[in-house]
Amino acid sequence: MASGHFKQGIAAGRLPMQAYAKNFSDLQPPLDRHEALVEADRCYFCYDAPCMTACPTSIDVPMFIRQIATGNAVGAAKTIFDQNILGGMCARVCPTETLCEEACVREEAEGKPVQIGRLQRYATDVAMAENKQFYERAAPTGKTIAVVGAGPAGLACAHRLALHGHEVTVYEARPKAGGLNEYGIAAYKSTDDFARAEVDYVMAIGGIEIRNDMVLGDNFQLADLVRRHDAVFLGMGLGGINALHAKGEEAHGVENAVDFIATLRQASDLAALPVGRRVIVIGGGMTAIDAAVQSRLLGAEEVTICYRRGKQDMNASLYEQDLAAANGVNIRHWLQPRRVIAERGKVTALELEYTAMEGGKLTGTGELLTLAADQIFKAIGQSFSAAGLNGSGDSIELEKGRIRIDEEGKTSMAKVWAGGDCIHGGDDLTVTSVAQGRDAAESIHRALTSNGRV
Repeated sequence: MASGHFKQGIAAGRLPMQAYAKNFSDLQPPLDRHEALVEADRCYFCYDAPCMTACPTSIDVPMFIRQIATGNAVGAAKTIFDQNILGGMCARVCPTETLCEEACVREEAEGKPVQIGRLQRYATDVAMAENKQFYERAAPTGKTIAVVGAGPAGLACAHRLALHGHEVTVYEARPKAGGLNEYGIAAYKSTDDFARAEVDYVMAIGGIEIRNDMVLGDNFQLADLVRRHDAVFLGMGLGGINALHAKGEEAHGVENAVDFIATLRQASDLAALPVGRRVIVIGGGMTAIDAAVQSRLLGAEEVTICYRRGKQDMNASLYEQDLAAANGVNIRHWLQPRRVIAERGKVTALELEYTAMEGGKLTGTGELLTLAADQIFKAIGQSFSAAGLNGSGDSIELEKGRIRIDEEGKTSMAKVWAGGDCIHGGDDLTVTSVAQGRDAAESIHRALTSNGRV
């Protein structure tokens, strides 16, 4: 009998049982104390630290690394959490290779930066393991704020508002809090249910209530929140999935990459998850990489990422692209989908067209290519759903399909702020969402305490 490796179509159990635990183990095991001390000693502790400038949350990187170097990991964690209460997850998922580590003087001098992300993880892991709580709530202000979305932006906003003594109610559409940290990143980047542990750590400050399965536009409207609360923060991320605009994309086997990743993240038995033998992922960002690599780790024999532009145009970092290649993923550029080929309603192949830049515009060349496939993942971006935003006699202004805000995170509607992936101009990074949630909270606090109203 043929092994599970050669099952046709989309099937579960392609690998030996023991392979799943190994394949989805921690991508970068944590540093132990000795390793952290050695790595911290490599830091020059720059006075005018470019790594700090490169961090969207402006963590004092030289300070926390010096604290690690002197054996004060808990103090280092406080330095991190003062700026980024979700510093533990950001240490795991941030593209540090294009942020703080790319700016590191060691990178400039010798091509080997200080491992800032792993040092940040070391410090925050120590503090969380010891349940060190650094913050006490201020005296109650009597003000209540609604936060829509329990993702990175919403949690950071809620924590900072609670710190200032306000009462916060978080309305979350999913059964669990955490947003993309819980549902949207590769399982090997955040193991041992860390996303849930981090939510618990944030909630420990008190003054925050999370109401799950509450969908804006369905269970409640923005106008309701504006009437009931002193201020509202919108941090619900993106809910819509962009279409391929390819013929036949409704065929069985064409799936959304974000749904695939969410299902995998919540699975109790990875061996039970079906995956195709030949998988194609359409897209060039982090979601495409995560879907492709995890397909391979589940046992797909051939995984190909198809991206319509060149390697340098991919949103996924070079590190992530190399990670995909190291896991056997083939990345092909200058290809766009034209037609999903199916038999009896099931995907059998994908017809693509070669692309090129002409006069600064991406165009199809007319030359076609057909790749065999039994599963196709769409990872070409998400769209914002404005359901539930309006209807109060006022409206939220949008810009290019997302919420328009000013420099403090204020929207066009009185009493309403926003941050994270749902706003125009964001870069779709966890760490940026945290910074936007934190800064909006400070703006809300100033507004509530300057004249008692917003």
